[in-house]
Amino acid sequence: MSEETFDAIVIGGGPVGENAADRAVKGGLSAALVEQERFGGECSYWACIPSKALLRPGNALAAARRLPGVPVGDALDPAAVFERRDYFTGKGDDSGQAEWARGAGIEPIRGRARITGEREITVDGGRVLRARHAVVVCTGSVPKTPPIPGLDEVPVWGSREATSSSTVPARLAVVGGGVVGVEMAQAWARLGARVDLIVTGPRPLPRYPDFAGDAVAEGLRADGVRVHTESGLARASLVDGSARLELTGGAVVTADQVLVATGRRPATDDLGLEVIGLAPGKPITVDDSGLVSEVDGDWLYAAGDVTGRALLTHQGKYAARVVGDVIAARATGKPVDTRPWGKHSATADHHAVPQVVFTDPEVASVGLTEPESGAPHRVVDVDIAVAGSSLHADGYAGKARMIADTEREVLVGVTFVGQDVAELLHSATIAIAGEVPLGRLWHAVPSFPTISEVWLRLLEEYGL
Repeated sequence: MSEETFDAIVIGGGPVGENAADRAVKGGLSAALVEQERFGGECSYWACIPSKALLRPGNALAAARRLPGVPVGDALDPAAVFERRDYFTGKGDDSGQAEWARGAGIEPIRGRARITGEREITVDGGRVLRARHAVVVCTGSVPKTPPIPGLDEVPVWGSREATSSSTVPARLAVVGGGVVGVEMAQAWARLGARVDLIVTGPRPLPRYPDFAGDAVAEGLRADGVRVHTESGLARASLVDGSARLELTGGAVVTADQVLVATGRRPATDDLGLEVIGLAPGKPITVDDSGLVSEVDGDWLYAAGDVTGRALLTHQGKYAARVVGDVIAARATGKPVDTRPWGKHSATADHHAVPQVVFTDPEVASVGLTEPESGAPHRVVDVDIAVAGSSLHADGYAGKARMIADTEREVLVGVTFVGQDVAELLHSATIAIAGEVPLGRLWHAVPSFPTISEVWLRLLEEYGL
């Protein structure tokens, strides 16, 4: 067997792995990036990029219809939407991503990697890679499949199929009211499918404030989506070539395609974790520097979904930058700052995690969405009703929430719901991560007439 040695070896060539390897190389180390499918990972080919490419045309058409004097068509052109999506994904061609890695001084290696010893990785059972300093696991996550009787008998999509299909199903049933479920329900409804969304609770998006889930449900219904709340999937069967879905609430849904969007779990099943005393299939627990303290020798790190901390591409990339910098610093004897908010600490994972749901209306949130029990928190809710929103769209409807720590007089959570609110989110993220005092935040004057003026309404309602 051949053997090669690098300062750092990164398993998983998605955005998280790319960032970890890149920062290690920029810190003066050599690095290998091992990927078993496509360099660029889930986000580039099956998740963030294609899903938003499917959503954007429908959102733009809906926005145009809310303004007088704008000539718009009656419906989207699915073929054109799919062509634009395929442009962004390169139809699965990852050669550009591999070339980027080489140009950045990273050695891209195709194959399935398994941990076979301390600082040792074996690729495809024959190529042995050894790390002088660190191995980083960035293998992401995979969809959860619920144990529903008969589900294996019907035509099922996972998130990959939902974002890569170039055929619009006549009838699509979506199981799950989380982010993937609501985004894909709306995207495919606007592309021409009759969509049923099956939600176990009273509304979709259960991790967000009730007003967010209610607004998204209303938006889905406006697009013709039939939203079945308090109705989990009890049983599935194939009848005359169609999926027959029996819901817990007693209703029956018939579909040509079933999208199962019931969450994700860390992809750690086949990595050889048992060799080093970790449990396959479970999250890899790390500290804020990305170090796996359960493994002796301080050589194993992990970042991204695989840690179970914040299953979002941008948070994974953030953690990967920390990991790459930590590995380089420790390897070269430079100071390591793992204090909260230090250069080598992914502190934001605990306090300032931003996320956008790209439905229409959008949901944009960072930090807390509800006050913590017993904490000195105050919630301020206002309608997004400013000159900027009125100009943005006729009949604009939206809401904003801020949660303040009344002892420290800083923000700990902000949520926006409405058309095009995603671009408001970074200002809230800065305010929370920077712990900007509310009295100082009042001096951050929003431009007129923009939707950002909602910040004034929030702070005025708070009493500033």
